[in-house]
Amino acid sequence: MEAAELLGCPIVSADSRQLYRGMEIGTAAPSKEDLERIPHFMVGITQPDDTYSAVRYEAEVIPLLEKLFTRYHYVIMEGGSMLYIDAICKGIDLMPDIPSDIRDFLKERQLTEGDKALLAELQLVDNDYFQCVDRCNMKRVLHALEIYYTTGKPYSSFLTATVKERPFRIRKIIIETVRDKLYAFINKRTLSMIEKGWVEEVKKLLPYRYTNALDTIGYKELFLYLDGEIDLEEAIRQIQRKTRLYARKQITWHKRDKECLHYPAEGNGEELLKLLWLKKEW
Repeated sequence: MEAAELLGCPIVSADSRQLYRGMEIGTAAPSKEDLERIPHFMVGITQPDDTYSAVRYEAEVIPLLEKLFTRYHYVIMEGGSMLYIDAICKGIDLMPDIPSDIRDFLKERQLTEGDKALLAELQLVDNDYFQCVDRCNMKRVLHALEIYYTTGKPYSSFLTATVKERPFRIRKIIIETVRDKLYAFINKRTLSMIEKGWVEEVKKLLPYRYTNALDTIGYKELFLYLDGEIDLEEAIRQIQRKTRLYARKQITWHKRDKECLHYPAEGNGEELLKLLWLKKEW
């Protein structure tokens, strides 16, 4: 936000859950004061029962950026959803829509046959994707099989990895800190969210419980607490642990990107901009 003030530019969120209204506490969405300080886009634009994807995000944000660049020299994009960041920086291959009967069929198979059977099938029909997919992330495994059953083609055949040309230049910055400090911050932030009324927020979202928007860290654990399956202390412990694991995945993801500049979280916006100008010619 300091950098945005110095550049006189807006911020576009690349957080796949800040898109939804009513999830402000659990997604650490910008506060009312933040929104008054800096214009933000792609925050609270839809309801939790809306179907949203990285493909749709690209389709909506690229025209938005083109419009913003007629008014501003710079735009800052921030957020932690890696696929959404790639959707803008690299582009997303267009995927077919999945019929509901195929989605239901595979979910039923997951319940009756188990994850191992679906993993074995993915290896059989799309070994290329099987070799690189996170095999603990069954949502991705199921999606790959959905694509196969819908099109008869392996999911990997849609992943061309062709980087799309954009009508603007891109600079990537990873704001980082040492692992112990990061984990301590995550643990503290989780407690702060609870104190701000996260449980009450989750209660209001009960009608949307089984939507994709709520199938995310924090909300799933607090739903279990409201069901009486775990106590609040255990819910907090699970949220903290899963958030730390997700942070590790983010770090690993960004380490693969050699275009990223790394900047310490203890710095400030002015120093960050100086680093950008020193490292890259704008």
